[in-house]
Amino acid sequence: MHFDLPVEHGGWPPVTVESLRAEPVGDDVVRLSGPPRFAFGVSSGDLIRVERDADGRHWATELVAWSGRCTIRVVPFGSGPLRGSLQRVLDAFELFGVCGEGIQQYGIVTLDVPADADLTGVQRVLRTGARDGWWDYEEGCVGDAWLAAAPG
Repeated sequence: MHFDLPVEHGGWPPVTVESLRAEPVGDDVVRLSGPPRFAFGVSSGDLIRVERDADGRHWATELVAWSGRCTIRVVPFGSGPLRGSLQRVLDAFELFGVCGEGIQQYGIVTLDVPADADLTGVQRVLRTGARDGWWDYEEGCVGDAWLAAAPG
């Protein structure tokens, strides 16, 4: 399935279309099989309504049901302590049951945060890493539990 992505100022995201694996759950609804790299407002496991174009490709039209999972994107700094290592970013969150994938081409890690993860702990590591110059990050899709778990 595909997401049409608007490119913002500064040329981000670096693509105009994101293609993601999804499994059909109905005539026009699919379940995302993994976290998006660039699309905002969706996470792994979400149910998405799709429309088929003339070439038979499925395009996202709306979120039907959120899975409760969060999507966080992390960009490690090449000049920082991690030396841009995508694997070391993934390793930093493994303790919390957070998985994800690194995309070397763009130097980015997409974290898939389960709804039952220690959200305060995940946020603490994210903020500490950003403060200490390890990485920058953005919240691609979060919910009320994530917002309520913000460490003080």
